[in-house]
Order: sequence, then structure tokens, then C-alpha cells
Amino acid sequence: MSHIVKLSNADIRQQDGTVVLANINLNIGEGEFIYLIGKTGSGKTSLLKTLYGALPLEKGFGEVAGFDLRSVDRTNMHLLRRKLGIVFQDFNLLTDRNVEENLNFVLRATGWTDAAEMNQRVTEVLEGTGLLGKRFSMPYELSGGEQQRVVIARALLNKPMLLIADEPTGNLDPETSDDVLVLMRNLAKQNHTAVLCATHDYRILQNFPARIIRIQHGKLIDDEGIAIK
Repeated sequence: MSHIVKLSNADIRQQDGTVVLANINLNIGEGEFIYLIGKTGSGKTSLLKTLYGALPLEKGFGEVAGFDLRSVDRTNMHLLRRKLGIVFQDFNLLTDRNVEENLNFVLRATGWTDAAEMNQRVTEVLEGTGLLGKRFSMPYELSGGEQQRVVIARALLNKPMLLIADEPTGNLDPETSDDVLVLMRNLAKQNHTAVLCATHDYRILQNFPARIIRIQHGKLIDDEGIAIK
């Protein structure tokens, strides 16, 4: 199994430079679904931000989707981001544009120019997320669960190798959270996309078991309670 994420002896820092995770190692394989858990302030979000290039990796080795994190900067970060899909707790949809326009905005921003190809890709992701009938709906006309489905559709537009989800069910009720988790897992499996999902919702860990990585005392601990070497 090829690895989409490789971290070796890496330090993860917060925005102010404080090291929150020291000398960590992590491998994530193609198509693997992983939960990332840990207390507030333990370093979950800093780790995710490092993986998608928002925080620099200054010590250790890191590679995501074939990109060396040590050489990712403003000039090439967009190339890394094309290989990733990112889902946040806050939907961050453009409120003055309908669903299709939200998706087309991302396609244009990532280099798509052919209108027919863009239309086809939007249709594919909306079909996959069960939103084809909401194509021309405005965000305010959608439920929370539907908005999060739009966010997932948006994240999948460029057929990412890795989907990073930071508390994707944080604003959703339990039933809707379950629907979103099932959708993410099914889409990841169909597309062979790796998923790293940070969550505080331990209920979904029980309902939808997968590999668990816990952040504890500045270390990554796998779901068998063993520090990752």
C-alpha cells in the first residue's frame, strides 16, 4: 500500500511557533480512513494545518501526496491543495452564490477552464453526495446536513488523494452526523481517497469503527495504545 502521508521525526508547531507535538511519526495509506482524537489544545488542528501547508514544517521530514512539506510555500501551495480535499466544521460557503456557483468557483480557482468539463464534474460530485436536486439552491435554503454535503462535494472536486476533515460533524445533530460519516466513508472507498478525520464525537467512533490515532502528552498513540514509532 502506497503512503499518502509520511511524517518522520517531525515537530508540529502552533502559529506562534510553540511546539505542540515533538518528534512524531505518521503514515497514512491510500484509501485509509483514520480518526484523529485528543483534548482541545492537544495539537489536532495544528497537525492538520501542517499537512495542508498552512503551518510550516521546520523540523523532521514530511510528505503529503508526493509534496515535501519542507519546501511548500506560497508559490507552490496551490499545487499541494489540488491533491487535497478539506472539510471544516464551519461550512464557509459563499452565501451569495448557489450550490453550482460555489463549486464552479473552486474549479476556476484550481485551474479548470473548460465549461463542459466543469459542468460534468459538478454533476458527478452532486450526484455522489445526493445533491443533484439542490444544484441551484442558495446555501440559506439548505439544512445543515445539506450544507455539509456541499462542502464534501466541494472537497472532492479535484479527486483528492487525501481528505482532511476537521470536526466535520461538530455543528450537526446525531442522525445527520451519521449520514455525513457514512457518505464520507463510502465516497472515500469508491475513490480510494485517504481520510483523516479529527473529531470530538466519540459516538461516531463506536458506530463507525476505523483506525484511531490519539494525541496524548505530545505524542501520537495508535488505537492499541502504542506510541507510533
